[in-house]
Amino acid sequence: MNLEVTQQNLYLFLPGKIANVANIIADNDHCSVLEAMRRFYASATYQGLQKEETKLWHLGAVALYEMFRNNAAE
Repeated sequence: MNLEVTQQNLYLFLPGKIANVANIIADNDHCSVLEAMRRFYASATYQGLQKEETKLWHLGAVALYEMFRNNAAE
């Protein structure tokens, strides 16, 4: 059994991470989850998350949300 995360299997982790971050965004911004997902997918944080070499997939939803907020402020 291969337990190594690679660019080829990273996609398996992303839906759950994105859904959790989107729920936090929706709660804090008082918007729909769909709108929150659109915002997250358009963010620099998501661009980094989809690249295995950044290792952002190690982070939990709260840390990713904080990164999303910090990048949005720039």
